[in-house]
Amino acid sequence: MDLNERLNRFKLQQERCQASLSSIAAAKTPSSAATKPQPPYFPRPAKPSPTAMPPAVRFSDDTARLQKMHSVRNSAVGSQMKDVIELLYRTRKALTAKQINEATYVDIAGNSAIFESLRSNPKVRFDGRFFSYKPTHNVTGKDGLLALIADFRDGIPVKEVEDAYPSVLDDLQALKSSGDIYLLPGEQDMVFPNDPRSRLELDTELKKLFYEIKLPKDMLDIEKDLRRNGEKPVTDTAKRRATAQIFGKPSKPKKSMKKPRGITSRTRITNVHLPGLFDMPMDTKDFI
Repeated sequence: MDLNERLNRFKLQQERCQASLSSIAAAKTPSSAATKPQPPYFPRPAKPSPTAMPPAVRFSDDTARLQKMHSVRNSAVGSQMKDVIELLYRTRKALTAKQINEATYVDIAGNSAIFESLRSNPKVRFDGRFFSYKPTHNVTGKDGLLALIADFRDGIPVKEVEDAYPSVLDDLQALKSSGDIYLLPGEQDMVFPNDPRSRLELDTELKKLFYEIKLPKDMLDIEKDLRRNGEKPVTDTAKRRATAQIFGKPSKPKKSMKKPRGITSRTRITNVHLPGLFDMPMDTKDFI
């Protein structure tokens, strides 16, 4: 009797376990599972794109200009003045200190020594604001140049008018070609006016008489004619010839022709700290 009861209890437990397993399996299936409410969907805001950064400044792009500026401003005052005067001569314009600085990197406003030297330079005109080139003669064209030359009846050196304006040398050649002036080359080139009052038409008979005059060929005869007309000759041909017969004709010393050489390592050079003022040839073979 006890055995049968235990068997029945065991079966009953088995049935309960089987029912529990079936209910658990049924709860896991989608058909029987309760749908859980999903949270509402909110789109995520887009991240702002980073702003494009401007390209970084490259100081190396301006290195050459800065090096040039540093070299000019640390050079001698005379070298900087030379750059400024050459600029004024070349442009022939009235320029401010700022414009000169932009063209040559010479800081006139920041260097009192350069400012005072330019203001007192005879080739620079300063009106309180503008600097300009000051030529020897204030002439601006061919007509003014011709009037200037006419005032110098004894002639005027070319170097005194060659800096008047850029095309002055061309105008001198044009005036020479037209017969308005005489341009005589020499150790110092000179310009003379061709006065219209001196342009005389000579009679043909007078010209014939002039060319028919026979001058003596011997210097002794020339000196006699000079004394006959009351003029004292500068030369004394008779005395010179007598001396030559006694002592012989003096021989002229031969000039030794030396080959010019450039600057060598043995040449003493001064003002080497002013390279902008000089352009000297250098014999490089003595330094190799």
